[in-house]
Amino acid sequence: MDLSGVIDVPRLAGLRERHTHQLTLIGYALLGGLGLHLEDASGGTICLWLIAAIGLLASTASYRRARAIADIATSRIGSAAQGYVEVMGKAKADPSELIFTPYSQIACIWYRYRVYSREEPRGEWQQIDSGSSHTTFEISDGSGACRVDPEHAEVMAPEQRVTYRDGDKLVEEMLFAGSLIYVLGEYTTVRGEQAALSISADVGTLLASWKKDPVQLKKRFDLDGNGEIDLREWELARRLATRTVEQQHREMRHLGELSILRAPADGRMFLISTLPPHKTRRRYLWWCAFHLAVAVLALGLLIGLNG
Repeated sequence: MDLSGVIDVPRLAGLRERHTHQLTLIGYALLGGLGLHLEDASGGTICLWLIAAIGLLASTASYRRARAIADIATSRIGSAAQGYVEVMGKAKADPSELIFTPYSQIACIWYRYRVYSREEPRGEWQQIDSGSSHTTFEISDGSGACRVDPEHAEVMAPEQRVTYRDGDKLVEEMLFAGSLIYVLGEYTTVRGEQAALSISADVGTLLASWKKDPVQLKKRFDLDGNGEIDLREWELARRLATRTVEQQHREMRHLGELSILRAPADGRMFLISTLPPHKTRRRYLWWCAFHLAVAVLALGLLIGLNG
């Protein structure tokens, strides 16, 4: 069942958190290389100041995430309060709810993929496509169960598989049924018969989620195999989406209470991890120390240059 929605603040928070370390490392490398190649000493000084600033900002962000984990006690799902909580539970292993990675067709509960192609003439890998699943999955801890909506989540320590096909590098990350999953997010319980449901809005959301995975979209609806989804094929996709949403709404109406963990509307961290809370917190503290060390090194170089 896909219950994901389009919420701007969580989307931006999720993008920011997923790419913070990658972007900062790229920033360090670009600014460091630029500083070394600039003949003007003032240009090198500016690059060092920028590296120090990025390091301090990244260090602060990592520390805040570590504090967010440390400040919230782990709740039992069956007695979790409404609002911002952290829980741990085992992912449901029902075969009927498994999804499959787009390239390797590996059964899982969540996936993310990236496709890289070699850029000539230097032969460096360049990302040309990416995507992730948005299907909810269930976790339980013995006291109760809830569904997790992974839309906009930062997913830490998933299993990764790298394959090569037709000259491209395919990176697929996965969470598996039966895994112990830690989630920090907004816990909400709604009654099925009282839920405010809109077929048109949910059909649009479902179609938008399908568009995010063009590989699967073409596999399902490119009936003539020309590599494009024409108007007739898109209409078939819309009809299927409508039937799917109508079925989901019928199922929701018959539910007693539905508990969901999802991205907080206020933009606070939404984290899904295969690591327990103390190890997840430790990883953020290591990142905090690394970025702080980079900032201190840059400031030390500035002092040496201007001393």
